[in-house]
Amino acid sequence: METSAAEVTRSAVPESVRALRLTHRAREARLAGEHSPVAPRAEISASWDRALRSGVDPDQSTESVLLEMDEIEHRRRTSTLSEVMPLLDECLVSLADAAQQIVVVTDVEGRVLWRRGNTGVLRRADGICLAEGAAWAEADTGTNAIGTALVSRTPVQVHSSEHFVRSLHNWTCAAAPVRDPRDSRLIGIVDISGPASTFHPTSLALVGSVAKLAESEIRNRHLQAIDRLRAVAAPLLCRLGGRALAVDAHGWLAAVTGMPPVDRLPLPKSLRPGRVWLPSLGMCQVEPLHGGWLVRVTDGPADGPQRRVVLDLSRPRGLTVNVVGAVDTWTQRLSPRHAELLYTLALHREGRTASELAEDVFGDATRTVTVRAEISRIRRHLAEVLAHRPYRFGEEVEVEVIHPEHPADLLPRSTAPAVAEARRTFSASA
Repeated sequence: METSAAEVTRSAVPESVRALRLTHRAREARLAGEHSPVAPRAEISASWDRALRSGVDPDQSTESVLLEMDEIEHRRRTSTLSEVMPLLDECLVSLADAAQQIVVVTDVEGRVLWRRGNTGVLRRADGICLAEGAAWAEADTGTNAIGTALVSRTPVQVHSSEHFVRSLHNWTCAAAPVRDPRDSRLIGIVDISGPASTFHPTSLALVGSVAKLAESEIRNRHLQAIDRLRAVAAPLLCRLGGRALAVDAHGWLAAVTGMPPVDRLPLPKSLRPGRVWLPSLGMCQVEPLHGGWLVRVTDGPADGPQRRVVLDLSRPRGLTVNVVGAVDTWTQRLSPRHAELLYTLALHREGRTASELAEDVFGDATRTVTVRAEISRIRRHLAEVLAHRPYRFGEEVEVEVIHPEHPADLLPRSTAPAVAEARRTFSASA
């Protein structure tokens, strides 16, 4: 059986080259608005579509206006990734250098903050503006590992003609997102890039593993810092009366006394020592600690502005509590159970014990454990207006309840005895 010249030619062409040719044809067909019998990988196809919708020119330059060095330095200082750059240098840069590639680290906007690696490749990277301060989001440069990983939030490898902009077809890159392990917030991208000839399928797994290692390092550093702060703060809190807590510079809790613990205390961007109004706590006295802040809640009606609570029960599917004060106003959505408890406390301004609330809400005075747990959850958000021993709204707090138009619509699914009695009372007076 004879073999045709075309078949000999096809068999002589490496599979990787054949795949690149097919990708190139698919890209050209997409740009021309034509159907291609061969489709690229799903993440590449989706990225091409985004680039087309964004109006990226496939023949454009990848040049961008670089950030000023002062801005780059500011972003470096304020980036959590600065903590793990020594780790990235140790784990990834040497490998990239040996593989004729470079390591690029960007912020969440796709701006390059750091780059390391092979000197020759760094010079070539200047030619495509893969430089510190450059913009590599998809909206700026089309499909590329950095920008596409920012959109997909997953590790991505982009090779040769998979890039949307033609001038990047001589490059290969693999990138992975890095998240802050404390709150899963995206904080940047780690990328390895180089000439297309340096492509290797394991690059994606490598950069993904290094990103996870960076997240682990951030977590360990955070825990160590919290432990150090706790060692300083715990003796202080033991001597303090009232409510107080120690948090790091970002509000993460190290120690607490006199109040339920929270994972994180929201802090203003520019926090200074002295009297500070914090929405979740009220008026506080803030003092610096080594590695964080000591926050003492100032109790008593004279220590903070008058508060007003509006409990809106007018819409069964939109139960809310609105807290109004001289400094701020905010609204919290309520679960039906929390609405029952707050409504009962609004009916009994003198306060209720745990057993009384259990009787009011469950018809069973022994369910005090459940009541205490639910009130504790409520006080995480409403500590500034709710007192305890007994549970009650603070004496200085004005409380208003907005009832539904019809008595039967007052928490209609509630079987709480206190709510049922209120429905009967309103029906009789209607």
